[in-house]
Amino acid sequence: MKAKIIWKQRMSFDGTADSGFTVPLGTHAAVGGDEDGFLPMELFLVALGGCTGMDVISILSKKRQQVTGFEIRIDAERATEHPKVFTKIVLEYIIKGRGIEKEAVERAVDLSTTRYCPAQAMLGKVVPIDQKITIIEENS
Repeated sequence: MKAKIIWKQRMSFDGTADSGFTVPLGTHAAVGGDEDGFLPMELFLVALGGCTGMDVISILSKKRQQVTGFEIRIDAERATEHPKVFTKIVLEYIIKGRGIEKEAVERAVDLSTTRYCPAQAMLGKVVPIDQKITIIEENS
């Protein structure tokens, strides 16, 4: 797997990888940026959410859960001093559907956390990651 970052101007960059997609990177105006892209640390959280989200939705699908909506809200705390690393991350899995089994969701989240999601495995070595599960029952 390879990636590359290309400087555009000032504090603006484009990131690309083997998949061929491009993501804009930027920063706040207060530090010379044009606020025209993701902050690099935001992408850590997006990658973490995408990784575990794909695991969970795949597992729930195999368990024949009737998921009609799925969202992961990620809240991260950071150190106040440089290098302002994450100090705590909370993942809230919000599953909407009909007849969703709590045990199926808990197992899917557990499998993602302990077995399948490499982003969670890597980040979890250096920052505590907690999970919350919210199930919203939808009427037929």
